[in-house]
Amino acid sequence: MDISAIQKALRDAGLDGWLFYDFHNRDAIAARILGMDTTHFASRRWYYYIPAEGEPAKLVHRIEPWRCDHLPGKKHVYLPWQQQQALLHEMLLGAKRIAMQYSPNNAIPYVSIVDAGTVELVRSFGIEVVSSGDLVARFESHLSPSELESHREAGEIMHDIKNETFKEIGRRITAGQNPREFEIQGFMHDLMRSHSLTWNDGPIVAVNEHAANPHFEPTEENSLSMKKGDLVLLDLWAKLDKPGSIYYDITWMGYIGTEIPDRVEELFEIVRDARDAALDFVRERFAEGRQVYGWEVDDACRAVVVGNGYGDYFTHRTGHNIGVEVHGNGVHIDNLETKEDRLIIPGTCFSIEPGIYLEKEKMGFRSEIDVFITEEGKVDVTGPMQMNVIPILGLDW
Repeated sequence: MDISAIQKALRDAGLDGWLFYDFHNRDAIAARILGMDTTHFASRRWYYYIPAEGEPAKLVHRIEPWRCDHLPGKKHVYLPWQQQQALLHEMLLGAKRIAMQYSPNNAIPYVSIVDAGTVELVRSFGIEVVSSGDLVARFESHLSPSELESHREAGEIMHDIKNETFKEIGRRITAGQNPREFEIQGFMHDLMRSHSLTWNDGPIVAVNEHAANPHFEPTEENSLSMKKGDLVLLDLWAKLDKPGSIYYDITWMGYIGTEIPDRVEELFEIVRDARDAALDFVRERFAEGRQVYGWEVDDACRAVVVGNGYGDYFTHRTGHNIGVEVHGNGVHIDNLETKEDRLIIPGTCFSIEPGIYLEKEKMGFRSEIDVFITEEGKVDVTGPMQMNVIPILGLDW
């Protein structure tokens, strides 16, 4: 954590400070930015205040006085609740406008963490509370060179796993087998473990109508058997099994056959073109030195799907921030579920993943890439981009 960099960002934003608050390890953003040890039992409230000028201050309970000892600044210790409020007021004296993990109207739920009562308490001191969203994007989702390298390394492995998975489907079909979605997911799990990757759930292996469900989860009970003529969607996300590693997240489409039906290729090309329109929009803005907001990129992507008559079937945001969690706390590519009014900034990574989901036709399409913005403003896709549906039985792997 670079206190001086945070203080400069506060001054640039016209803020008097940034107040961190947590109870029972609820704020993962505070934990990551401040380097809090969340493995310890946390039963009492603590506060850490970084002013735009001057020395930080911390407020901890007498039972857990060590809670913020690794952080610089003057320590205040409270016991009764009256003392807690009085000391907090004292810490914030002179401040008129501060940031907290708060989002007006819960517009961006990723940063809407501080409870309403705590916000009310701070406001009772005559202080305006604003969202820390832009600060979070800068200081929580900014990747270091080693973090970016972990993302790229995971990506190389996962593209190999994706390729091996399509090959395995082809092998089994050619051998007269009809592998089930759940079985192919297990095959992928084995490969991911063998390459020392870690993940929370998934990957998605979805055939035909299951591909029309963006968050389909194959189980032994619900899995379909694969056969020639089936559409296959693979969505896989994981990271290296090392502390501080960054996720990689991709979606690719295949077809169990040697020739791709026109209807399948037509729909995939719409998704692909929407993906590329979003990417081109970001590249143009950075090349021109202009600001770009997450909601604008969603609009650029969605316009292609809408223009082709499938807007009602693109049922999720265009993309999400990627960090130590697959859905990170930085800027998302969204003007559907939320209006993401934070700026995309250098040093951050996000997905672009438009989709079309046609339940009545029993098919769904998605193409997902990961994008990283370099410190120089170069817009880099961190891995191969799918241009056409893969004919699983027609390629010489």
